[in-house]
Amino acid sequence: MTTPDKSQPAHGPAAAAALATDEISPAPITDTPTDKATTFLQAHAQTDTTFTCDEERHVLRRIDTRILPLLLGAYFFQQLDKSSLSYVSIFGITEDAKLVGQQYSWLGSILYIAQLVMQPLAAFILVKFPNGKVIASAIFLWGSSQAIMAACTSFQSLLGLRFMLGSFEAMIAPSCIAVTQMWWRRGEQTLRTGYWNAMNGITAIVGSLFTYGLGHIESGVMFKYQIIFLFCGLLTVMYAAVVLAFMPDSPMEAKYLTEREKVIAVERLRANQMGVSSGKWRWEHVWESLLDLKTWCWFVIIVAISIVSGGIGTFGSLIVKSFGYTKFEAILFNIPFGAIQFIVIIASGWVATRFKHKGLTIGGVCVLPIVGTIIMLTVPREQKGVLLFGYYLVSCMAAITPLIYAWQAQNTGGDTKKKCTSGMVFIGMCTGNIIGPLLYSVDHAPLYRPGLISNLIMLVLVAALAILIPFYLMYLNRRHAKRREELGKNAVLVDESMLGKGQVESGKAAELEEAGAGVKPKALEEDNALRDMTDVKNEDFIYVY
Repeated sequence: MTTPDKSQPAHGPAAAAALATDEISPAPITDTPTDKATTFLQAHAQTDTTFTCDEERHVLRRIDTRILPLLLGAYFFQQLDKSSLSYVSIFGITEDAKLVGQQYSWLGSILYIAQLVMQPLAAFILVKFPNGKVIASAIFLWGSSQAIMAACTSFQSLLGLRFMLGSFEAMIAPSCIAVTQMWWRRGEQTLRTGYWNAMNGITAIVGSLFTYGLGHIESGVMFKYQIIFLFCGLLTVMYAAVVLAFMPDSPMEAKYLTEREKVIAVERLRANQMGVSSGKWRWEHVWESLLDLKTWCWFVIIVAISIVSGGIGTFGSLIVKSFGYTKFEAILFNIPFGAIQFIVIIASGWVATRFKHKGLTIGGVCVLPIVGTIIMLTVPREQKGVLLFGYYLVSCMAAITPLIYAWQAQNTGGDTKKKCTSGMVFIGMCTGNIIGPLLYSVDHAPLYRPGLISNLIMLVLVAALAILIPFYLMYLNRRHAKRREELGKNAVLVDESMLGKGQVESGKAAELEEAGAGVKPKALEEDNALRDMTDVKNEDFIYVY
């Protein structure tokens, strides 16, 4: 790598000139590839692997128009089916299914218990099996579970089907992260992660409209909640066929790309220093993930925010109804809730990408739901408009989870370790979502003070951790710099994966000039990008804040 004379990882204009031999140089050839991307590039060793910025933009656009919409749809349907319990809460499911005490809360929590139990298996499946087929299969199975749930009329049967729903949905969020890591550069991943997470907001809008319409159906055969469950489940099953037909398993196997486009799609990922896909389960990666302090930082922060989102997600409609609105008004007032989520998720992703500081972005976003929670705790129930404003501020918490997803994904290398770390994050997410609904109870209506006070504490904890974690990442970067010096390398590296579009264009022009002048690409022994190395073992890995 080209190394400027600076003391911090470079992202600015000075990096452009440094990219001549560093930005996207041809991949070295090795007789013992450890990543499928290396094997693929070996097979294309005789082709020209340099490419122009226009070619890269074209390939990125093709990836964005094929892969991203499929991820958006998959995440939309899993959120729609998962949230259907909240939608039907105000249409008498507690009476129709004869739910008492904490049984409704347990229907919310059991889904996350199932997801928690399934996370280790999900990580293994994502390493060993084709990701496109895994996603399509999971969608079909959870959609079927949602549709079958329409036949349930008791707590026991609802609990069993919610467990099945959670078991199959356990695959989707880790799959979305794995696909994002596999197709986009680190600097592109935050916004893409935000896009598919923003489907939470779209789901709140569309789901509320669906529920509003379906809730007006009067049937002498089915309860209203059964109609809603059946409708959502059948839609999901149909979408599974779309994913099966159009989702490729990896850039190397994307039939919709030409061979030239596949080479570019793989070459552009080398700057990530994360690998692409190995297909091999490595136990040393598992143990490193468990012993890595970063893993536990992500775990604690995701547990905290998930406690908040789990409680609000399950009891949100009931909380709005407690302000004095009718059940149909409560449904419609969830539409702005979803719109705010969508806007804040995209906006925070843009801010984190633009300023390259996810920790500070998370801390700033936390202020909004903290203020909203305080309003809901302190304002009298007679002031419905102010309470609704506070509820909408709380919805801004939705921006925090995708930032955490992207943050941990961008700071983890090695195929198995990436899947295991994501698995730990989702175990934390499930843990928080199990705890969150249990902090609320219909017996606490209309104030719901225990749940809201717990949310306030968790939000303050998230903000504190988000500010502290970057200091640890800075320490790790200094440690890697010291290791590079000990190995005879330059201490300071340009982080090509986080460069802006203009910097990439300048670097690409310089690279093509030097390639024409006969400058040799970096030798394999100097490049760890596609060797399936973990971030801890790879001294060239740069952590992002």
